[in-house]
Amino acid sequence: MKEEYDVIIIGSGPNGLAAATYLQKQGYRTAIFEQADKPGGAARTEETTLPGFKHDLGSAVHPLGFASPYFKTLPLEDYGLKWIHPEIPFAHPFEDGSAFGCYKDIHKTAAQLGEDKQNYLDLLLKFVEEWLELEEDLLAPLRIPQNLEMMFRFGLKALPSAKFIAERSFKEERSKIFFYGAAAHSTLPLSKLVSSSFGLVLTILAHRHGWPFPQGGAVKIVDALLAYYTEHGGKLFLNQPVTDLEKLPQSRSFILDLTPKQILELKNTNLSETYRNRLKKYDYGAGIFKMDWALNNPIPFTNELCRKAGTVHLGYSKQSIEDSEAAAHENRICEEPYVLLAQPTVFDSSRAPEGKHVAWAYCHVPNGNTEDVSPYIEEQIERAAPGFKKSIIARSTMRTDELQALNPNLIGGDINGGKQDITQLFTRPIASLDPYATSNPKIFIGSSSTPPGGGVHGMCGYHAAKSAERFLKK
Repeated sequence: MKEEYDVIIIGSGPNGLAAATYLQKQGYRTAIFEQADKPGGAARTEETTLPGFKHDLGSAVHPLGFASPYFKTLPLEDYGLKWIHPEIPFAHPFEDGSAFGCYKDIHKTAAQLGEDKQNYLDLLLKFVEEWLELEEDLLAPLRIPQNLEMMFRFGLKALPSAKFIAERSFKEERSKIFFYGAAAHSTLPLSKLVSSSFGLVLTILAHRHGWPFPQGGAVKIVDALLAYYTEHGGKLFLNQPVTDLEKLPQSRSFILDLTPKQILELKNTNLSETYRNRLKKYDYGAGIFKMDWALNNPIPFTNELCRKAGTVHLGYSKQSIEDSEAAAHENRICEEPYVLLAQPTVFDSSRAPEGKHVAWAYCHVPNGNTEDVSPYIEEQIERAAPGFKKSIIARSTMRTDELQALNPNLIGGDINGGKQDITQLFTRPIASLDPYATSNPKIFIGSSSTPPGGGVHGMCGYHAAKSAERFLKK
């Protein structure tokens, strides 16, 4: 491997692939070095329970992947990527057996909220209508917004805590719970600043684009990106753990799809001591405990809306969701956790034997916690779907340490590449006008530890590639 490259990308997750595809298409000589025996990072689909049952190892539902400004520029459908749109992007059942469904139609969704109908529209409708004025700024590093007025209006709603927005915007308990279901994707205590931003963005995306997922599983995103990349001459080397940059082929620059902890362990990066010290202060967030099931039948939700939803949020009171998300940051396990669940085979029969199904779920736990919380997760599902446990043929679980073993970027089970709180949402991994550049002008960071953070959207890698391109053109 003596060939010289313009850019070597370390890591083949969606961000690494985004960086590689962009630069390769621009005519630069690139190669990806991946430590695992398969590409994709956590965006993989495998038979973890029984033969014929295909489970997503990491992410399962991809509203940001479908809406990604960069991915939309690529002809990924020509390389086998087919998006499936559930009738209802997400639903939230309540203790009394009722449920709210988040339809793509915002007015149909708001009509369920009774007294809070107009409040819901006041909170979201303008942003749904003007999403194209927001997405470039929200999925980019901190900068002067292209639409300053729209970003200011969004910031007034996004910067406060989810608890503040729920209390201020809604009168009814169920409306608040419904908003919490989306906001808790932040993996932050719902009393913390910017926790509302996740609820807003994800709900806006549900109304604007839906919450789709790839037919055949998350791996299809990786397969399409990789096929596009190699067709344009890119090279991928698997089973190549990188511990020392000097042991790689000569390259004019490097893009690291790695988090700060791994970068600090990498030899011969020649990063300044000041920059290294700043990386050492980077903070990781809560982890997750993840489960997959092979099922005899669809999940028997009591409420029909849940049976029609691709994603179901489970949390039966405002207080219990608040406690669940706080517990993950207080080094304790919540016995009534907020649970995120996906049921892809209701809409994609290719992922299980005929008549059978798969489901996927997780809850938040303290970073690095290795307790088995599967009974708590299954009990939360059973409350909304009596008979669920009897439908289980097989199950598999992944603790925080097993997730990190699968993908070293998932430090302590943190799926967002670091805590996405007010101090690290836009200024990750450090506060900088160009967060993708490092103190070494040849080295760039393109992981989810850079803006806009976690999610299968490739925008971190894309912006890192643009930063690297400016260096290469000098």
